[in-house]
Amino acid sequence: MKILVINGPNLNMLGIREPNIYGRTTYTDLCRLIGDHARRIGVDVELYQSNHEGDLVDRIQEAYDRIDGIVINPGAYTHTSVAILDALKAVSIPTVEVHISEVDKREEFRQISYVRLACFATITGHGVNGYLEAMDMLRERYAG
Repeated sequence: MKILVINGPNLNMLGIREPNIYGRTTYTDLCRLIGDHARRIGVDVELYQSNHEGDLVDRIQEAYDRIDGIVINPGAYTHTSVAILDALKAVSIPTVEVHISEVDKREEFRQISYVRLACFATITGHGVNGYLEAMDMLRERYAG
């Protein structure tokens, strides 16, 4: 099984950006954590991060017919990007939406997730461990 983990804008700033909300784990730490977990559960993983919406759309499209599952934290694009939603719908790859913070308990504008419409599950507020939970969910779905 091959999983693509996509991170949107500002996630490269983990550990620096609002640590009271997102924690002190850096993006490098997150990548290492994901890679270690992938080895433990026996899946291949690709990691991708961009601050640019079109780059995220391109990467989703490139996953077509190559990737078995997607974990996506679209960052602020969660609440604005119909383009990312449409890309996910176009490739029809099982996808789990992840957010480090409890977005449902934050600002009103964060209550909207366009991306969620193309995902079979959403994990919020579990910190960086949410990524690992999402990978486990995809693996179980793939095996089942």
